[in-house]
Amino acid sequence: MRALLAGAREKESALVEWIQKLVRVESPSDDKIAVDACGAVVADHAKSLGGRVKVHRQRAFGDVLEVRFGPRRKPGNRVMLLGHLDTVWPVGTLKTMPCRVGEGRLWGPGTLDMKAGVAMGLTAVEMLSEAGLLDREVILLLNSDEEVGSPVSRPITEKLAQECSAVYVLEPAQVLAYKTARKGTGNWRIEIKGIAAHAGVDFEKGASALREMARVIETVSGWSDLKRGLTVSVGLAAGGSKTNVIPAEAWAEVDGRIARIADGARIEGKFKRLKAADRRCTLTVTGGINRPPMERKRGTVALYQRARALAAELGFPLDEAATGGASDGNFTSALGVATLDGMGAVGEGAHAVHESVRLEHLAPRTALLAGMLAGTGIA
Repeated sequence: MRALLAGAREKESALVEWIQKLVRVESPSDDKIAVDACGAVVADHAKSLGGRVKVHRQRAFGDVLEVRFGPRRKPGNRVMLLGHLDTVWPVGTLKTMPCRVGEGRLWGPGTLDMKAGVAMGLTAVEMLSEAGLLDREVILLLNSDEEVGSPVSRPITEKLAQECSAVYVLEPAQVLAYKTARKGTGNWRIEIKGIAAHAGVDFEKGASALREMARVIETVSGWSDLKRGLTVSVGLAAGGSKTNVIPAEAWAEVDGRIARIADGARIEGKFKRLKAADRRCTLTVTGGINRPPMERKRGTVALYQRARALAAELGFPLDEAATGGASDGNFTSALGVATLDGMGAVGEGAHAVHESVRLEHLAPRTALLAGMLAGTGIA
């Protein structure tokens, strides 16, 4: 492990330059051309490292990039590096939020979430290949739509994950910790139609969709159970047309988070059974669970314990953490594949204007990632 750390420090400058190169190719989820341009940069670099590149072509979103490194193995003898190339930042963000190095950090849109993680994964593979320690097949899968729920990449992720004995997710660390549990996510839209009427002349003839929505919001908000890690939050709501008109329409959008797989079906059932208290109103619900929770399972714990032991050899402690956010690792964990998350960069400000990566952690974390990938090559 000390040799891997020395190798990572030798490559640190190149790693920082590589992250900057990726960040400067802006790649918002809703811009296929931009995401594909970023994917092409990664594909070219991966080929130079001996990677076997396969592009999963998409129409509505960017293409999904699959790269295989190391010896070809039978299913089950492979490991997956899982990440994404899309960001939440629109093209042009670099003008107001430039990619720069300063104050011990690398700043810029997409640095932390998660182009630094992508660069770390490629660097770890490069180190192992040069040292002759890449003794099993590694699948690097980079999705193009993670930030918008992975609508096209999910089946690709699930198919390839089932060929692997473990999945290492290159998302940012939770402060300094690896993530052994994530909440699942769900989104619902509630629409209510009432009856419009003049608020002064025909008040009793109206059926207020807004009043009905207020009741519904109270109902669904009451489903939260903090002890179970279940939260239901109405984030957006609107309705009505004029102050002197009984509102005939109202809508709300709801965010749900679940810590236990069993709660997914239960909460979806509650939404399906929602009804309007005022029978003159009609209520429609669409949506559902998008990502199942990544529960803290035995296989994930075993991966974490190995990582913690290797981190100790590198000279730093490694904690584990759970988070309310979801990733593509939720999909692989739900399939029963041992999944360890948060193996990317350390930093702050994902999705925020102060997004940045702490440079001091790049080399040690890349060395640790390489040690986890090495398989039998590292005790």
